[in-house]
Amino acid sequence: MPGPRQAFGAFGERLAAQWYTQRGYIVLARNWRCREGELDLVLGKGTLVVFCEVKARATAAFGTGLEAVTAAKQARIRRLAIRFLAEAGLGRRELRFDVASITGTDLVVVEGAF
Repeated sequence: MPGPRQAFGAFGERLAAQWYTQRGYIVLARNWRCREGELDLVLGKGTLVVFCEVKARATAAFGTGLEAVTAAKQARIRRLAIRFLAEAGLGRRELRFDVASITGTDLVVVEGAF
């Protein structure tokens, strides 16, 4: 059974997915996992594929979710994105890497964050 942190993280992912779908994106994958890690949200719109890292925080006391996406995390997401595209058979696509930061119930989506 998920604890409060996992439940809040799932809430954040639902909120971010809703933000994208309201803008015409299709959710291609949620919590896609492989041995090397996990992609929170993968979305599509036309030939664009968006990989969105979702960071949910109850408060900003320890920094925002945006600050939590370090250079190492960005590199891992890029590697996972290549693997996802290969496994999904999506081939050449326009790619974008976004970060969705939830603090409390406030959502900020940074498109093209890295």
